Amino acid sequence: MSEIQNDPVIVKLLDKVPADMRGSFSDAQLLALKIALGGRTWGAHALDLRFTLKWWRWQYYFVLLAGRNRRTLTEREKRIQRLSMALVLAAFLLFSTAVGILVLYLLKSALGIDLIPGFSFGVWGWFQENVLKAW
Repeated sequence: MSEIQNDPVIVKLLDKVPADMRGSFSDAQLLALKIALGGRTWGAHALDLRFTLKWWRWQYYFVLLAGRNRRTLTEREKRIQRLSMALVLAAFLLFSTAVGILVLYLLKSALGIDLIPGFSFGVWGWFQENVLKAW
């Protein structure tokens, strides 16, 4: 079996062809069919929102598709994926660190520990007035 016959697009296409005709396609014909179809895959997406907006004489359509990526990524897409994952991780770590510092600061203030005498960021006072009084 050739590589083109194992391609997911071709496999799904051949599933729609009568069984007695599936073996009659040459590799060149299958490749031409794949190119003609634009490498599209069939299937349901986890998120599939489509709507049309009519404005005056024109109509615009919007499509939002999302789901698990089954494609092989190019090197450029892999770099973008690594960069975006690094940014998400950095943002998560920054947020977690900020929340951790805030919790430690509130705990320090609740215990009455004064690291710099006569100085306060005002967070403990705000927390007492707005959060603790609500409880």
